[in-house]
Amino acid sequence: MAPIPGSGLAKGLAVTLRTMTRKSVTEQYPDAQPELPPRTRGVIGLFEENCTVCMLCARECPDWCIYIDSHKETVPPAAPGGRERSRNVLDRFAIDFSLCMYCGICIEVCPFDALFWSPEFEYAETDIHDLTHERDKLREWMWTVPAPPALDPAAEEPKEIAAARKTAEKLAAAQAEPADPAESAAGPSEPTTGPAKPTGPAGSASPADPQGGES
Repeated sequence: MAPIPGSGLAKGLAVTLRTMTRKSVTEQYPDAQPELPPRTRGVIGLFEENCTVCMLCARECPDWCIYIDSHKETVPPAAPGGRERSRNVLDRFAIDFSLCMYCGICIEVCPFDALFWSPEFEYAETDIHDLTHERDKLREWMWTVPAPPALDPAAEEPKEIAAARKTAEKLAAAQAEPADPAESAAGPSEPTTGPAKPTGPAGSASPADPQGGES
């Protein structure tokens, strides 16, 4: 069947009329902050206490926009006679967000959970050089990181939690077992109501009753 001439125009005008009658919804930003999804990629927050200066994030970054400086310090031995150890101390951790493409590789490869996505997005600058943010600013953004979502009730139990639970159950079962297996096999002894009266052979007197009669 051939289309009716002008049907497409009529459909388009119908959509326009329906849209004109709807109430417009405008978010009054910045007075009203937008409700962002929990996995929004705004900026990267740094939890520097977890950073071991392993340099994995800087090496894996495709844009080479992560700058890390550190030095080594000698740690005294934990026990007398032990050896001194050296550890890396973080001096600088900066990210150039004018180069960052928000791929999230640095967060994925961090083995110690030192980098997190923050939904913060209000960090525009008038100078492009000011988009290189140092560790202090990255640490401030760390406190805007949302809490992780709750686990799915139908999800499989993590292996670490299952192993810890089995170990706790074995320990509780071992503590509940009696210390002497022979004592548990013999059963509990009968309780006594009082001291036993010494008796001798039938018809003879006991040391406590020399007459042999009833008292």
